[in-house]
Amino acid sequence: MSDNASPAPTDYRSTLNLPDTPFPMRGDLPKREPGWVKEWEDQGIYKKLRDARCGKPKFILHDGPPYANGQLHIGHAVNKILKDMITKARQLEGFDALYVPGWDCHGLPIENAIEKLHGRNLPRDEMQAKSRAFATEQIAQQMQDFKRLGVLGEWDNPYKTMNYANEAGELRALKRVMERGYVYRGLKPVYWCFDCGSSLAEFEIEYQDKKSQTLDVAFKAHEPAKLAAAFGLQGLEGPSGSLTKDAFAVIWTTTAWTIPANQALNLNPDLPYALVDTERGLLIVAETLVESCLQRWNLQGQVLAVAQGEKLAGIEFEHPLHDVDAGYRRLSPVYLAEYATATDGTGLVHSSPAYGVEDFNSCVAHGMKYDDILNPVLGNGRYDESLALFGGLNIWKACPIIIEALQAAGRLLGTTTITHSYPHCWRHKTPVIYRAAAQWFVRMDEGEGVFTTDKAPGTLRQTALAAIEQTHFYPENGKSRLRDMIAGRPDWCISRQRSWGVPLPFFLHKDSGELHPRTMEIIDQAASIVEQGGIEAWSRMTAEEILGAEDAVHYTKSTDILEVWFDSGSTFWHVMRGTHGTMHHDEGPEADLYLEGHDQHRGWFHSSLLLASAIYGRAPYRGLLTHGFTVDGQGKKMSKSLGNTVSPQEVSGKLGAEIIRLWCAATDYSGDLAIDDKILARVVDAYRRIRNTLRFLLANVSDFDPAKDAVPFVQMLEIDRYALVRAAQFQENILSHYRVYEFHPVVAKLQLYCSEDLGGFYLDVLKDRLYTTAPKSLARRSAQTALHQITHAMLRWMAPFLSFTAEEAWKIFGNSESIFLETFSALGQSDDGLLAKWSRIREIRDAVNKDIEALRATGQVGSSLQARVTLTAAPEDHALLASLGDDLKFVFITSTIELIAGSALQVSARASSDAKCERCWHYRDDVGHDAAHPTLCGRCTSNLFGSGENRKVA
Repeated sequence: MSDNASPAPTDYRSTLNLPDTPFPMRGDLPKREPGWVKEWEDQGIYKKLRDARCGKPKFILHDGPPYANGQLHIGHAVNKILKDMITKARQLEGFDALYVPGWDCHGLPIENAIEKLHGRNLPRDEMQAKSRAFATEQIAQQMQDFKRLGVLGEWDNPYKTMNYANEAGELRALKRVMERGYVYRGLKPVYWCFDCGSSLAEFEIEYQDKKSQTLDVAFKAHEPAKLAAAFGLQGLEGPSGSLTKDAFAVIWTTTAWTIPANQALNLNPDLPYALVDTERGLLIVAETLVESCLQRWNLQGQVLAVAQGEKLAGIEFEHPLHDVDAGYRRLSPVYLAEYATATDGTGLVHSSPAYGVEDFNSCVAHGMKYDDILNPVLGNGRYDESLALFGGLNIWKACPIIIEALQAAGRLLGTTTITHSYPHCWRHKTPVIYRAAAQWFVRMDEGEGVFTTDKAPGTLRQTALAAIEQTHFYPENGKSRLRDMIAGRPDWCISRQRSWGVPLPFFLHKDSGELHPRTMEIIDQAASIVEQGGIEAWSRMTAEEILGAEDAVHYTKSTDILEVWFDSGSTFWHVMRGTHGTMHHDEGPEADLYLEGHDQHRGWFHSSLLLASAIYGRAPYRGLLTHGFTVDGQGKKMSKSLGNTVSPQEVSGKLGAEIIRLWCAATDYSGDLAIDDKILARVVDAYRRIRNTLRFLLANVSDFDPAKDAVPFVQMLEIDRYALVRAAQFQENILSHYRVYEFHPVVAKLQLYCSEDLGGFYLDVLKDRLYTTAPKSLARRSAQTALHQITHAMLRWMAPFLSFTAEEAWKIFGNSESIFLETFSALGQSDDGLLAKWSRIREIRDAVNKDIEALRATGQVGSSLQARVTLTAAPEDHALLASLGDDLKFVFITSTIELIAGSALQVSARASSDAKCERCWHYRDDVGHDAAHPTLCGRCTSNLFGSGENRKVA
């Protein structure tokens, strides 16, 4: 160096290009996230996203509306975050990805809440007004919590099923289903909840264990001669021929409360039945069950004769309380039905047609008229006061009293307690019963509907099953689940006896029960009234105002409402093509995706499929995605009583909503999603690692202006080109996951990419070049060009789930208002040769690092830079490594490396005896070559005061 060289700086650290960024190491998420939420709202980001994608292909995720009652729980958070991640990923892919949040607003839970607050038996108008106000308050609170989770959507114009236009649209959907021939009125046993005071749909039933008393009940033969003839006997005599005995048909049941309403006995026509002589009389049971029945009743017996069930048809037996009270002095004929089997019980089934679908169908098929069906159980769960012996009693409390009465009458052969699976109300978790009631139904199979004008070509079951075949399921097993439910479900009861819901605007003739002949006109009229003033306006209308005084005296205005699943199930009609018409694809009515918990196979997915199949002849969705339920770390269901619930509000306030989002994204939602404090702590660690990587990237491009400083791809150093090609490969991999709505592989692979591709390799290699070369040198600018593009890409990769963090970084790094206005980056072209070459170099580097680590473990070296490495390589590897030239040492982060040709890979490492450069920390034999800078090596003096070192590869 010349004598007039610049004086040596006293602080060589100040000559390094040390990273710098305002992006803080600590996210401080709980304090800073609300600011981002407010900024998105103030700036109208969702509207700007729509403007940015105007004219682009649409992606429509239709929101399954959460119920407008109660504080959000962690399950709600999972659901909304999944939807948000999907729409954001589609937005970044270039789609016009709309997301209109919605709420389910009508129905029983809100009525229950109003009754708790204001008492029962409120007038209809008051119940409706208070329910609307209550739902409005609940929605406002839930909306704030959803926004706090970072969910972007049309929050200033969500859909609500209680909006007047949607209530009216639902009526028009009903009219269309009627026109297609699917709606009829019928008496039929339907699920009935005493707590609801209303019928329930299949969707609203869940099965839980219930304790019940089993009963073996004897029905005395009223026609012994006919019975003897059926069994081929002269008479019903004992073995001695002298003693005539009473004969009994014995049934087995778990529902003692149905015995008072018994009207028939069912036997299988193809089963052989035995007449068994016992000390309790001659007993009729299925032949294959004789032994087990006698054992259960602790009796000895002898089979006198056997007859096929069909031989016993029409024979009458007496009600078991026939001789106790005149109210039961009736007969039960034998009907033949295949649902009577010999799998358990006695092989005989007692029929109370009001309280069982199969019993009802059997009795009606055998000629029983609707008016003759006994139905003493009231909607509140009590027997009608007029019922003999048990009038006014709650049916569950009446069971032991009924059993006592049967015992006293000598008609009880046995009883025991069992635990069995039994239908319960989804909302109240209480047992339900089947109860016959005149209701409105949507027909699944062949039959006539009311006011059919445009009959559909196939049955609803056929159409819905065909639609399932055209639907994509995520995960795939959802297909068979939904298909099995549709294949086996009964007709859909769509009427409810409540106040807070969309009315069935029907007028029934007081004598015939027939609908008014102008019913379809009246539905249109009702829709117009509701559109102007809501369901309350229809409630206030009198029959005289709608029908005229002359007609009104002959008709009764229905007070039934449409059940709540009709509300949400029809939103594809009155929201997607109505109140929020932008959600409608030009080529069809379907949403791209419906996404809910897997329980919605029997809920929203189910009702939506039936209504769309009825109206359009196809499903309302192209894809169905289901997620599991949230559980604690041990896999237990969350409950307040166990104290294992996790509040999204508390987690947001303590750790940040970003942590909930990352947990949700990192968890395989196809099964149950486990969460507790320990799991969240691991998520926090994962977040910090991603944030630290992002901070490093941002800090090292803080002085980089791509417009002026970017290096063309072909001029970049080879390792930088490799980094971009590898990033492009990685991006294609994670985008393939995004396209099929898989997030946990994205998170797992991003963490691996940050730790291994970046932190463990590329960034590790890059530090020396970034920090020590001249600020504007090709070597540094090449590295920054790669980092700048990788940062662009990484912010987009993480934006769907780490939305707050990506937006925070974008404000520092980006040049548009929001990261979500961007699209996924176009990275460097593919180059399989480059990928293969550097993949092998990294493998060799790992082998070298093992030897260096061994030296470090024994204290011989402090860092890898202190090691001198001799590397022997086979010809192919040797050529690969030799192509790196002098830059090989930078790739292996050693000060000296000697490459030798050999037959196999061998590594030899030892501590260097050279001096350490104060500035770059390399151990070199030219440290002190310049007297003016005695602590610097030759490349540092060249980078600081000369032409700079020549870096070609790394």
